Amino acid sequence: MDLRTINAKFAADEDCLKYIQEMRWPDGVIRCPECGDKSVKRIERGLTKKGKNKRNWFFLCGEKSCRNQFSPTSGTLFHDTHLPLIVWFHAIVLILNAKKGISAKQLQRDLGIGGYKTAWYLNHRIREAMREGSLPMMGGIVEIDETYLGGKQRGHKGKLKNKDMVMGLRERKGPVRYIHAKDRSATTWRQIIAQNLNDADVAYVMTDESSAAMSVLKGSGVHQVVRHGAGEYVRGIVHTNSIESAFSLLKRGLVGTFHQLSVKHLQKYLNEFSYRFNRRTDANAFTETVGRMCGFPPLTFAVLTK
Repeated sequence: MDLRTINAKFAADEDCLKYIQEMRWPDGVIRCPECGDKSVKRIERGLTKKGKNKRNWFFLCGEKSCRNQFSPTSGTLFHDTHLPLIVWFHAIVLILNAKKGISAKQLQRDLGIGGYKTAWYLNHRIREAMREGSLPMMGGIVEIDETYLGGKQRGHKGKLKNKDMVMGLRERKGPVRYIHAKDRSATTWRQIIAQNLNDADVAYVMTDESSAAMSVLKGSGVHQVVRHGAGEYVRGIVHTNSIESAFSLLKRGLVGTFHQLSVKHLQKYLNEFSYRFNRRTDANAFTETVGRMCGFPPLTFAVLTK
């Protein structure tokens, strides 16, 4: 999806609202988000003089003990937004199409958003929908590597003290996952492998000379090691070039686009990069993202910044 298509398809805010309604209730049956009742009526109303009511209609739950008033955006990541929905749609397209991500400052400039905080909050709510949750176990040829992100340290000794470890897993010619790991120990490697790899489906696990990897995978019968220290990068099908390529894109985005970010939000940015990478050729990425935003609960600014 591109901006020109968005502008042609969604000429008014009402068009965006109708699309969100279709994504939220794809079977066409509107249900109250509070009680789940189907006896819902559409109530028309006029706009107030001060323009307090943005929309001239709302849904009313017919359940006597509920009587909840709601709209298609109520209880979703669009909840209580003060931005036009077309701005949201533009932002989703820009984020999905930017290989190395797009900063809140750039969104603010491109979309004419009044304040940086508003753009930053918008960016994070879209990023929240990119949190995958439960994922299928990986199989086939899986490449695993670790990289480090964070502050610079002078000198060689202790150079990783100011950095955070990110573990990357990628199926050969398949999806990638990034995990913000607490350390580089064998215990951490063992936990991540157990949570993401299906032993029965794995043909090979490719890693570099990481001592933790060799300790955990020793005797597995599927472990193949690329010895970068000896100048080796490819040995037949044995290499970690796929995950290293994904890492390269991640680092260029974090350093070149976002410049710096809080460790508290690091996993959110990792989710964004893996989500976008895994859908880079998917023509339905925009539709899926809007649908996911309708399924996630509201993310308040207070919760995001606490």
